[in-house]
Amino acid sequence: MADNEVLIPFIEERLVKVRSNPKGKKRVPRYRINLVREGGLWVHEKNLNRPHQVYEFAAQVVEEDELDREALYVICLDQKNRVIGVNLVALGHLTATLTHAREVFKTAVLLNAASVIVFHNHPSGVADESKQDVQVTRALYKAGEILGINMLDHVIVGDNVYTSIMERHPDIRGK
Repeated sequence: MADNEVLIPFIEERLVKVRSNPKGKKRVPRYRINLVREGGLWVHEKNLNRPHQVYEFAAQVVEEDELDREALYVICLDQKNRVIGVNLVALGHLTATLTHAREVFKTAVLLNAASVIVFHNHPSGVADESKQDVQVTRALYKAGEILGINMLDHVIVGDNVYTSIMERHPDIRGK
């Protein structure tokens, strides 16, 4: 009983301190951002310079994740196009994945990436790009230009096939 008498005033005192604030002031939360490593991948490619290298890397990621729906990933690269990280950005449904540039580039900014490559799978096994795929690629490329992070490609992964949107649509780069 004596312990409760000591504990109760302590709790009440803390509650009073938390609730009271100077008049006209608002408490602003402070945050700390951390990246959390979730394991890793054993990969053969040290640098990703060509779409077929991206496909081989991406196919390995998709296979390990055993996906039954579309998923969009970002591969973050250093100045020499070496992989410094890969992140699942969005998990969609059977035929589509919704994303926004802020989610794609969030990991790249935190990893101080020089460039990124985006890829997503097509559970149907067919790697043909849709109009929406091209529009998303165009928007991500523009966002990367603003951020100073080059978007090198957007690769669609199918069953033993791939499509490089940047190869098929070089106009995205403005060339």
